[in-house]
Amino acid sequence: MARTRVLIVDDSTTIRKLIRARISEDPRLEVVGEAADPYQAREMIKTLSPDVLTLDVEMPRMNGLEFLEKLMRLRPMPVVMISTETHKGSSAALEALSLGAVECVGKPAADKLPSGFVNLPEILLMAAGARVRTQNDRQVTKPASGFNWNGRCVFIGSSTGGVDALETVLAEYPADCPPTLITQHMPAGFLASFAHRLDARIAPKIELARHGAPLEQGHVYLAPGGDHHLAVNCGTVPTCRLFEGEKRSGHRPSVDVLMESAVGIAARSVAVMLTGMGRDGAEGMLQMRRAGARCIAQDEASSVVFGMPKAAFENGGAEKLVPLGRIAKEILAMTGKPGIAQPQRIQA
Repeated sequence: MARTRVLIVDDSTTIRKLIRARISEDPRLEVVGEAADPYQAREMIKTLSPDVLTLDVEMPRMNGLEFLEKLMRLRPMPVVMISTETHKGSSAALEALSLGAVECVGKPAADKLPSGFVNLPEILLMAAGARVRTQNDRQVTKPASGFNWNGRCVFIGSSTGGVDALETVLAEYPADCPPTLITQHMPAGFLASFAHRLDARIAPKIELARHGAPLEQGHVYLAPGGDHHLAVNCGTVPTCRLFEGEKRSGHRPSVDVLMESAVGIAARSVAVMLTGMGRDGAEGMLQMRRAGARCIAQDEASSVVFGMPKAAFENGGAEKLVPLGRIAKEILAMTGKPGIAQPQRIQA
């Protein structure tokens, strides 16, 4: 079986050696070259034709974001970004994911370098087989108008490719959107930056979920991650619940945890599964659907990785598959009273 060919792009000799060492531990992967800056990388891509590359965010001569934008416009290919989890690094990582990078991996601190990048081989293998979304795949939209909420809450799960998918869906949310809880697989430092990024771009209020916060119309609550899962307390007025716990379905925060917690209000809920690797959320969505929730999942053609949506559809959790560009319309139709105006699409 042919090995997946990897090009490492990083100005740090130490980081390149560490990434190479991790990759060499997996016989399915092969490092075909190393570049210290984007100019070297450009020539190596032409001559070596790698299947996937790792790309540092901060480099001399041309930063990683500028190079990524050019790459996705001229020669789209799978890219895994390497970034610090500082505020600056997290913001850059999110911009990279929005530009088309498949995944972002946190750069280990100096005192933790020997144990860094443990999961990188699996991420590279996943990225090499992912569907790369470019700017040409995106449609610019305006929020829907005339929304009249029918009382249903929304629960969304996403992972690889989720930054772009969530931005696409939420861009069509009106300011008075249905209360929405989201579990996105991402390090805690990135999630804080993601909430800030969304809040600056999206009509409703976007915030990290706080324990005890009531689910209010016009608010979107993002799981903060770290040591905590996000769940919902089902009462007359449902509230956010954060609790420490072991990983579930390989993740913390876990989509299964979020959706299983919503079974008590399933009859007045909508569950949505977006792009992502693995099966997290499939069982939770099935439980919600059996309890009366409306459940949809992103289709294969528009998913970066069709793992989580596929699992939810195949086990009966999702009632249908929907293209990314239509998911907001479906959510608002299910959570709005008859006569809702549709989101307006505009030219990019």
